[in-house]
Amino acid sequence: MHPDDRRRHASSFGAAAAAYAVHRPDYAHDAVRWALEPAPGKRVLDLGAGTGKLTRVLDLLGVDVVAIEPDPAMLAELRRELQHVRALSGSAEAVPLPDGSVDAVLAGNAMHWFDMAVAGPEIARVLAPGGVLAGLWNVMDDRIDWVAGLRRVSGSAVIGPRDTPSSWRTETAHAHLPRPGESGPRPFGSAEQAEFAHAQRRTADSLVATLATRAGLLTMPEQERATLLGHIRTYLASRDETAEGDFDLPMLTCVLRAHRL
Repeated sequence: MHPDDRRRHASSFGAAAAAYAVHRPDYAHDAVRWALEPAPGKRVLDLGAGTGKLTRVLDLLGVDVVAIEPDPAMLAELRRELQHVRALSGSAEAVPLPDGSVDAVLAGNAMHWFDMAVAGPEIARVLAPGGVLAGLWNVMDDRIDWVAGLRRVSGSAVIGPRDTPSSWRTETAHAHLPRPGESGPRPFGSAEQAEFAHAQRRTADSLVATLATRAGLLTMPEQERATLLGHIRTYLASRDETAEGDFDLPMLTCVLRAHRL
């Protein structure tokens, strides 16, 4: 993606912050536990925290979590929902925390928006020795027939290569890890990947509302957006699995984990 397009997509979520808070899924608890497993302590930074989907899971797991989010509307939703959690304005490229102040940095569906040439040294700076960096992505399980059909109808602007397990491993293996600086060693070791079963209870309407919070749709011209959402509704109405009532959207929470050297 061109840098200008990436910035436009990354900044699109604030306009849909309330819908994002309602409709986006949380993260599989086992996936979050695995991400944190090697961390030397329980001080955790949720970086690019959005409305707090990952923050809430971290809070439930009993870690000492601080959330950082650059978008004011998203941060306001997080603070409204999780009033007891420390939540700061900031970004991956300018983290408002002291050196070595956290044991793990996690990012839920956010690391692909970071400028890792700048964010990598910042993340390494705030991590304690032996700390963990982990990106988590919720992906739709397109090994299920009706989900594969939904992906085809929606197109890559809505369900992209990081959004299905068939290509997630290739897309994320190294793309989002900090690269070596012009001087000095790489700050993180080799990446590990893992996948954990997850699901979200949806109706056809709420699934359409969930997809409508994706950057590809948020940045789409209004008429094109309305037409595509109409095609998605028609497809869901045509499938026995999704035509009526509640159903599970099969997902995986996929994790990319690396250690600070």
